[in-house]
Amino acid sequence: MEFKILLKEKIDYIEELLRLYMPKEEGYQKTVIEAMNYSLNAGGKRLRPILALEACRVVGGNEKDAIPFAIAIEMIHTYSLIHDDLPALDNDDFRRGKPSNHKVYGEAMGILAGDALLNYAFEVMLSNSVDKEDPGKYLKAINEVAKGSGIYGMIGGQVVDVESENQQIPKEKLDYIHMNKTAAMIVGAMRAGAIVGGANSEQLEDITNYAKNIGLSFQIVDDILDIVGDEKKLGKKVGSDIENNKSTYPSILGLDKSKEIALCLINEAKDNISKLSEDVAFLNGLADYIIAREY
Repeated sequence: MEFKILLKEKIDYIEELLRLYMPKEEGYQKTVIEAMNYSLNAGGKRLRPILALEACRVVGGNEKDAIPFAIAIEMIHTYSLIHDDLPALDNDDFRRGKPSNHKVYGEAMGILAGDALLNYAFEVMLSNSVDKEDPGKYLKAINEVAKGSGIYGMIGGQVVDVESENQQIPKEKLDYIHMNKTAAMIVGAMRAGAIVGGANSEQLEDITNYAKNIGLSFQIVDDILDIVGDEKKLGKKVGSDIENNKSTYPSILGLDKSKEIALCLINEAKDNISKLSEDVAFLNGLADYIIAREY
């Protein structure tokens, strides 16, 4: 099956699962739940939940066991986007072709909606793990998600990103930002899925390396698209990195070198999983998809 068709099927599956796990819009706190669901319903690539399920599958696990983790990871990702768009951070008015959360619900409710999604994500994971036959395995998976989204992961990367605005930073520091702000949650998603799937240490290392490489490449491509991308296709404003005076791969190394590095990372990622399973076609296709996103 053509990769794009299979990817669309997986995206639709995640959309269906999200609807099942979304909180009901009722009670005195109804407004914040509406705001949560507004951003969860806004679409997107859904790569992190797809990767969580795929990591579980390729190590021989049952994908259904990883569903709560996949959904929780998308909730965490969505919360980070809501907060990223706030005036205090990137100050973006649109996300995925729709008005940003705070433009619809106001800054206060945007902050609370992000907070709520983060908390609800852990509620979803924990409530679907406590009665499992091997709760230790699920706790380890939850820990991976927590690390990927916390001060030694996504939040850590965001902090350095904010503090690095309006200054030229070395490539090593930029790599730290990208590996934590973007790649850490991809790593956390895949490690969590693989752990739920019963991965051994060698499989987990291969999964981790693949996730790191596609995560960094994904962000480099994002840096490139922020300069040469089509706003209509991206669903968000381009040029925000330049406006916010952020250091990026293109600003430090140039567009051509950035594209070259992104491609090398994708090839490394495919090498990482070449012996992982007899069926890694989708993960290889996803790697190619990341690098082929339209410039």
